[in-house]
Amino acid sequence: MDHHKEDLMNQLTELIDGISGLPECRSVSKRMYSNLVRRVKLLSPLVDDLKDSDVVEVEDDVVHGLELLNVSLNSAMELLKSVNEGSKILQALQIDDISLKFLNVTEQIEDALSHIPYNKLDISEEVREQIELVHAQFKRAKGKMESPDVQLVMDLARAQREQDPDSMIFKRLSEKMHLRTINDLKKESLAIHDMVISSGGDPEECFETIAYLLRKLKDCAMTENPEMDSLEGDKSLIKHRSPVIPDDFRCPISLELMKDPVIVSTGQTYERSCIQKWLDAGHKTCPKTQQTLLHTALTPNYVLKSLIALWCENNGVELPKNQGTCRNKRSGAGGSDCDRAAIDALLQKLANGNPEQQRAAAGELRLLAKRNDDNRVCIAEAGAIPLLVELLSSPDTRTQEHAVTALLNLSINEGNKGTIVNAGAIPDIVDVLRNGSMEARENAAATLFSLSVVDENKVAIGAAGAIPALIDLLCQGTPRGKKDAATAIFNLSIYQGNKVRAVRAGIVPPLVRLLKDPGGGMMDEALAILAILASHQEGKAAIGQSEPIPILVEVIRTGSPRNRENAAAILWSLCTGDVQNLKVARDLGAEEVLKELSENGTDRAKRKAGSVLELLQRVDAVDS
Repeated sequence: MDHHKEDLMNQLTELIDGISGLPECRSVSKRMYSNLVRRVKLLSPLVDDLKDSDVVEVEDDVVHGLELLNVSLNSAMELLKSVNEGSKILQALQIDDISLKFLNVTEQIEDALSHIPYNKLDISEEVREQIELVHAQFKRAKGKMESPDVQLVMDLARAQREQDPDSMIFKRLSEKMHLRTINDLKKESLAIHDMVISSGGDPEECFETIAYLLRKLKDCAMTENPEMDSLEGDKSLIKHRSPVIPDDFRCPISLELMKDPVIVSTGQTYERSCIQKWLDAGHKTCPKTQQTLLHTALTPNYVLKSLIALWCENNGVELPKNQGTCRNKRSGAGGSDCDRAAIDALLQKLANGNPEQQRAAAGELRLLAKRNDDNRVCIAEAGAIPLLVELLSSPDTRTQEHAVTALLNLSINEGNKGTIVNAGAIPDIVDVLRNGSMEARENAAATLFSLSVVDENKVAIGAAGAIPALIDLLCQGTPRGKKDAATAIFNLSIYQGNKVRAVRAGIVPPLVRLLKDPGGGMMDEALAILAILASHQEGKAAIGQSEPIPILVEVIRTGSPRNRENAAAILWSLCTGDVQNLKVARDLGAEEVLKELSENGTDRAKRKAGSVLELLQRVDAVDS
């Protein structure tokens, strides 16, 4: 036990010292990062006192608590490092997910501290008081998501949505993301490069958005600091610098910077002209790996091509002359011959490749299907959908994620919805929803929502057992997962049989809990689903058992127009034919808020408020 305690103390000391010595964060996560580092620093006296303690025997519950603390601090270190070293633009785009990660780590540390029995520790009174104060800080932070930076969210949305965004948007973004100088932007470019390479060529889905924002932020930096432009434009200086080309950007055959990178069947990337000469010479193997090529189709590596363009731009290197993208070559729904050949090559990998090739091909199809509707039509016509449906059962988590997300992107095209359903996808998508990774479950829910737009699919999805799995995601998912689950449940519940399924699967209690947590961001969805369930007798009974009337009256008093409308509709269903509920509503002051709603609400809200007011007047008449 003594040796174990010593090792544990040393590990905790290293972790706390390591976290305390981390550099200052310069990204949109700065506040969360700084708060976590500051609180962890305050744990140092506890570990120091325990290391200096003469007590040889340490009780098991103390060791258990310290082991939990060790695990949670490892999670904290991993998160802090990823925030400090990762792409700042990606952090801004995924700020909700990062906030959730900080919240989870905070809860982990708080849970660990609550398992440490301080009264059994040989520490000074002063240290005990400090640790109890630190524990109280973690307790207060527990369950509190960082408030979103509304201006940042709006600016990012406008930057992506508007055709020609105001330059002030990018000026504000550069300030908030700490990407003010060319040096900052070069570091960001390297972080993006590392992100893509570490993902094996399958980067975040928002890669194109990241690349676009990086270019715009560089333009902004040049405008704000024109002297940088002249510095960047000094060709002799650029030549003198001789930037080192990353190995991943060089063709393995020519060792030159690639202009038109393409992927062969082994997954290796080459300059198109070089590998074509190799193939034309009659070779049937991959030059780098010496593996036999399954086929000679060449798939454009769009991601690497974009990365090379970014690197050239940020290092003052002239862009390759024939730089271009397949999007400029498309002509019609089927795409160009090159596009179709690339898609056919990917389908060969899906059908006959090894697991790694299947994963890479599914990932590439996922990205292609996201780009535009021409690609969605072309991919479906090439026969990809049945192959992707088969991969939904893949034991490889990442392959399964790619397959379900590719189907989600393909389902955006109305004509593809029927093809996906006819391929027998619904049961497999539901299985992913039940058992997949969190990302796969979220995208499975979104796919089911997309397919449920067609009325007959609502019946099939409900019959396949999707609703209990969606309820589970609604309760346990990430903020995005909860939204995906809620929209799917709402759409499915338009069909009467699915209302019954949802109620019997226990949907109502979690929805009412979401109503009672206004900071959770799910009130709109919860009210919309409850309003549709309340129109069914079983739904009405289940909602009544959860005693939601106090919160409904409060929503009618203070909520948004749409939420007030749905709350009034639910209240009307609960009060129709139920004198007890009417009396509860009256005692809570419903009459006053309903009168105001009947004058100022939406048309539907006015009708529902008027109907409840009539019921209340009848009860008053009976009582008097």
